[in-house]
Amino acid sequence: MKKLFILLLILLSGSHLFSQIYLPSFFSDNAVLQRNTEVNIWGWVNKGRQVTVTTSWSDEVVKVNANSHSRFDIKLKTPDAGGPYEMTITSGKFKKVVKNILIGEVWLCSGQSNMRRSTDDRLKEMLDEQPIATNSKIRLLEVSHVASFIPQDDIFASWTECNPETVKGFSAIAYFIAKQLNIELNVPIGVIDASWGGTSAEVWTPAEIINADEELLANANFQKPNPTKPHEPGTLWNTMIKPFSGYNIAGVFWYQGESNVATYNGYGKLFSEMIKSWRNAWNYEFPFYYVQIAPFDYRSKPEEQKGALLREQQTKVLSLPRTGMVVITDLVPNVKDIHPTRKKEVAERLAGLALSEVYRKKGYDYKSPVYKSHQVKDNKIIIEFDYIKGPLNVKGEQITDLLIADESREFVAGDFKIIGNKLIVFNKSIKNPVAVRFGFTDISMPNLFNNKGLPVSPFRTDNW
Repeated sequence: MKKLFILLLILLSGSHLFSQIYLPSFFSDNAVLQRNTEVNIWGWVNKGRQVTVTTSWSDEVVKVNANSHSRFDIKLKTPDAGGPYEMTITSGKFKKVVKNILIGEVWLCSGQSNMRRSTDDRLKEMLDEQPIATNSKIRLLEVSHVASFIPQDDIFASWTECNPETVKGFSAIAYFIAKQLNIELNVPIGVIDASWGGTSAEVWTPAEIINADEELLANANFQKPNPTKPHEPGTLWNTMIKPFSGYNIAGVFWYQGESNVATYNGYGKLFSEMIKSWRNAWNYEFPFYYVQIAPFDYRSKPEEQKGALLREQQTKVLSLPRTGMVVITDLVPNVKDIHPTRKKEVAERLAGLALSEVYRKKGYDYKSPVYKSHQVKDNKIIIEFDYIKGPLNVKGEQITDLLIADESREFVAGDFKIIGNKLIVFNKSIKNPVAVRFGFTDISMPNLFNNKGLPVSPFRTDNW
């Protein structure tokens, strides 16, 4: 496949080919373009030739000349949601017409296998949904699994209308996000599924960023060759993300992290750099919403709960602007299965972030509470949280996986009181408490929630 890409690039540079018009495959029939903006359209013709673009949604005629590398770039104003429309591109005697275009909202969905899970994995939620999944206002684009050391300009995939056949094998989370957004916004939705099971965040990050940082590079070297997936930095950025850079999107949904548990200590930095690199490529600080990895038995040493420590790193990434994190500690039927089956609820929580923050819709489950600060007072530790307005709620009589310790660093079960949105933790045997841990093991599924039913994110107040 890599050879095919290289051959394509060679052909693109040859003037004999570009007496015609070539567009990236995602500018295809059935595409969704972002509404109420200036969308970027690009392609290749013979160098220096004039290109004219017209659309059925506007009377505007846009003309531009291809540059010395045969590429042309055009900006088109898009209206509010609607369609279907057509876009016509002409150059000399050649013409290309892109049909059945919708104007709406476009979201990129990426990550590893939990984003990828579909009917192919016998996922019951999607098998039940598949027969009724006909919706011409939802469009799907599944990016082919190709990796390369060389940045690419195109992919081997194009848009399709959503129906029982095209949704087969498509990301369950991406589909359910699209369905929820379409219902709530009543506009066309396009979702791009660029995910690959078992992959680390390094392969989704430009290689030059990894190679320029000793810590990131050292952690990347922990990723070993595997016949089912690429492991080298940047190899999926080059083929599954970079080709889209410039294609106008509303934002990104991300579910990944399990393959970086072994190097949890550097994940916050890596993930932050990955997000920033994507935004730099688009030249746009788009919203980036992600899933905190689920409880799973990673067989960690008792003193080094790697899954919990990676979740902690994910939480730190919330310091980046326009990010949001979905907590799913309550959506795991089996901690021996790294692929929780309740994907629809995960998708609805991700969609809820977008509906609340991007589209300003009211009344949705919004953000899980995240540890903010603590203070010690009268042999008790008082915990305060970000992203909480109403009271905390416990499902049961005792908060599970709640621990407290003094300077001995020996944790014991914590008793608690809840006063509004504050958590007060104590134990009669601990006279001078210094630290609290909540849900801080690989498999914890604690039972503390906000008043909207969203679980509190696991945390620790210490750094032991």
